[in-house]
Amino acid sequence: MATLSTYSIRPFHCLLVALLLLAACKKEEVVVRPNNQAPDYAGVPTVVVQNYVNRLFIDLLGREPVDAEMNTEVGALESAGLSVAARVALVNKLMTSTAFVEGDSSYKQAYYQRQYEAFKARFLEGVSDEVIDGYIDNAAQAALADSLGGNGQGASENKSALQKLLRLKNSRTDFRDGLISVNEVVKRMLFNAVYDEINMNSFNFVNASFDNLLFRFPTNAEFAASYSMVDGNSSAILFGQSAQNKGGYLDILVNSAEGHEGLVRLNYRAFLGREPSTYEAYQMTSAFQVDHDLQRMQRTILTGDEYAGLSNTNN
Repeated sequence: MATLSTYSIRPFHCLLVALLLLAACKKEEVVVRPNNQAPDYAGVPTVVVQNYVNRLFIDLLGREPVDAEMNTEVGALESAGLSVAARVALVNKLMTSTAFVEGDSSYKQAYYQRQYEAFKARFLEGVSDEVIDGYIDNAAQAALADSLGGNGQGASENKSALQKLLRLKNSRTDFRDGLISVNEVVKRMLFNAVYDEINMNSFNFVNASFDNLLFRFPTNAEFAASYSMVDGNSSAILFGQSAQNKGGYLDILVNSAEGHEGLVRLNYRAFLGREPSTYEAYQMTSAFQVDHDLQRMQRTILTGDEYAGLSNTNN
């Protein structure tokens, strides 16, 4: 038989449960935001636009714009309301315009020179073309001396070294003229006597090529396979691909998914000073693996609000 205290507590308990259920069922306020609406950049100070133009010229051409260029490009961006389309037009102009520009020859020429120098800075410690020319002269003289001296093997090796150095030197114009992809540019940066001297012996070469392109060192298994190819001309499997010499090893490395992601990371670091997020890396790398289009990848970064300094103007 229930006590009096039990009957006294039950009504209060039921009331408390009812109030809690009512609170739980309360309708949340829904904030409706317009979809696909272009951000409003009205009121962005001109100095912000000037900074964006200045930054683009430095990052893409290696120099600041002259006053006439600054006035023209700032005016065009502001007239278009700082739209993404206007930013794309400016970036494309700096990458591809062949119109004569005093001092640069053309924006396109300056852009590809800038890319060439940036790759040399990453992979070859920024070595100058004059130094590369010295390596070329030495290889040519050594090949000639071996040939005249009847040393066929030495002549062949020095001719091979000479061709790699010439391909390195020509990577700027070959890339500019669409004869090679950016993957081949990277391979040429790694496959020459200059890189070999910076990273002497096969042990250092394998570790350095991983670190320079993938931003990490190889695992023990990856190192063993890579070393077999590079040092022993032995067939091995790396990233699911088989090769048996140094050139084959580099083909695997630069064309791997991680190799493509490495170039994405390199550009995020160069232009935004940070690593891409997991989502950014996935999205950008997925597209880059398909088209190998360095300009498209760079354009995506360079026309974004973060790079343009507009991230906080439309909040």
